[in-house]
Amino acid sequence: MPTPIRVPRGNPRAQYLADGAQTVFSFPFPVFTAEDLQVFLGAALQSTGYAVAGAGATAGGTVTFAAAPAAGTAVLLRRRTPIERTTDFSESGPLPASSLNGEFDRLTAGLQQVAGDQELMLRYADTDLPASNLLPGRLNRAGKLLGFDSAGNPTVQPPVDEEALSTYVPPGTGAVSRPVRDKLSDFVSVKDFGAVGDGIVDDTLAIQAAIAAAKAVHVPPGIYRIGNTLTLPYGHTLGGAGQTSILRAASAAFDLVHLPDSYATLRDLRLEGGLAGVRLFGRDGPCVQNALLDLTVWDARYGLLLDGYADPGRPCYWNNVARVLIARPAVHGVWLTRSGAGDTPNANRFHAVRVYSLSAPISGSGFYVEQGKYNNSFVDCETDLSTSAHSCFRVGANSEKTLIVNLYTETLGGVPNVMLEEGSNETAISNLLSASAGPAIQDLSGGRYTASNAGYPDKNRMERSRITTLTVEALRFDTDYIEPAAGGLVELDLRSSVCLLSAYGGPVEARLPGAGSANGHQITIKKTDASANTVTITEAGGPGPDGRSVALGNRYDMVTLVSNGAGWWIVGGTNPPGNSHFHEGAPLFEPDLNQSLYLVSAYGGAVEVRLPVPGAPHAVGRSLTVKKTDPSGNPVTVTKQGGGGPDNEPIPLTGQGHAVTVMSNDAGWHILGRNP
Repeated sequence: MPTPIRVPRGNPRAQYLADGAQTVFSFPFPVFTAEDLQVFLGAALQSTGYAVAGAGATAGGTVTFAAAPAAGTAVLLRRRTPIERTTDFSESGPLPASSLNGEFDRLTAGLQQVAGDQELMLRYADTDLPASNLLPGRLNRAGKLLGFDSAGNPTVQPPVDEEALSTYVPPGTGAVSRPVRDKLSDFVSVKDFGAVGDGIVDDTLAIQAAIAAAKAVHVPPGIYRIGNTLTLPYGHTLGGAGQTSILRAASAAFDLVHLPDSYATLRDLRLEGGLAGVRLFGRDGPCVQNALLDLTVWDARYGLLLDGYADPGRPCYWNNVARVLIARPAVHGVWLTRSGAGDTPNANRFHAVRVYSLSAPISGSGFYVEQGKYNNSFVDCETDLSTSAHSCFRVGANSEKTLIVNLYTETLGGVPNVMLEEGSNETAISNLLSASAGPAIQDLSGGRYTASNAGYPDKNRMERSRITTLTVEALRFDTDYIEPAAGGLVELDLRSSVCLLSAYGGPVEARLPGAGSANGHQITIKKTDASANTVTITEAGGPGPDGRSVALGNRYDMVTLVSNGAGWWIVGGTNPPGNSHFHEGAPLFEPDLNQSLYLVSAYGGAVEVRLPVPGAPHAVGRSLTVKKTDPSGNPVTVTKQGGGGPDNEPIPLTGQGHAVTVMSNDAGWHILGRNP
């Protein structure tokens, strides 16, 4: 006779958390048959894959799984017996105890099952005051929220905006609670307006609608096909997640992005294709203080285009470009120009901008400042171009005060590293690393630039620099050699400080520029040939050095000249033709000692030539000759201030051609030669 089941006290359910290795799980409550035990893995009721042992035993039994449940899986074992009456006692029939015990066991098991279910239900606490447990009618509660009135009885409430009721508090001291809706509206996504980002659907209208609706718009990762120009207006920001947020132009017929006003920011995006990747211009207002940050621009005809456009009152000024790669541009990487009557793009800042052709053909320049006056600066920029490029960095004719610092340029061919076109002015280049086989600085500007640690063979070139103290270890002078085939006029432009002139082919006039335009310039001119032809130095619109023309007649004759803005002055020379002065008329002549020969005529009467005291600053060490030129009997007498004369006596010159040569040694005038 089988041992009868006794249903003990307890909840007929057991729960475990699998560890990935355990296969046997026990249940500490009795089940009448194996079918009375329900087995759950997570929320899924199982029907196979396990075996139940211990059915019909008061102490319970075990469940053995064929394979261990995965680690972290909830395992639930619970008794679930049908609540039903399966037997009936006959009137006046036998009433065995085993039958009664069986019925009571099943009844107890059913009550435990119901009690276990109630423990999982919402219910009033045992100590709660009596309250209604009736819900409002269906029509009253439809579309409403369940609530409780002031007495705690169930009632209905109007629906509320749960999103608006939700709040967000960021971590950190001083943070305040904000509605989640406000928090989410801080940054709008283009996908909020229907953008797909699959590279197939045209997302132009969706992105433009997002820009129109919000000041700051985010572009999540994806490929967004653009069928027309995107416009970023005043004060707006369009940003992405870096190289995974791609705006791709559907064709090269239009600019990809326009910034036609001020204070806009474009950042953290990859831009592909289009006529210009980004164009900045003053169409809707002055194009100022815009920022292009952390962008890559691929396969555009022009990478970045800054346009002075049509209205001088809407300039393209003070825009900032930083950390931008422009890859495979077809014409120019960065182009500063003017398409209309507006001002040139000025004072724009470029930092860490790289133009890289990746061996693709490029017909223009990495950087082309075609029109840009005043302080466009390029710092830590780089070009790496194919051999088809016009130049790595090009400064156009209508550009002034362009600043280039720490520029790296590279090609495999002879492309010019930096080209300065004729008309460009005051370009400043510092620390140029030129890795192209072309000229480091191809200067067509006429020297209108300065360079420091830049160029080859000249590393430094400075214009109009004022230096208070200068220590020079090696001083070199720019030198020109000029030999006109048939002599004639040579206009000296003062670009070189030494000019070697040959008059072998015929007499040469070396014409200096006007002294007024050459203040501070010094030049040395030397005749190099042994012919009898002279080199005559004159001045354009002026009298010439020391107020006259100067002739260099012999080989190796030279003269050094300097301008003080009012005239050209001789400050040195070798073997120049003698400089003389002719005097006639006044009976007293006091020579200024600026000439070495004084020709004096006494034809109209006797003349006294009075020398200064020998200790005068302009007399010490000076020698001069005084010669009588006329045939009259009137004497020319050489004296000195204070009385006497050379060798302490007046020297009379009585005949034509009589002369005396004297010199001062500070103590007196001494005769060096006399005729007769």
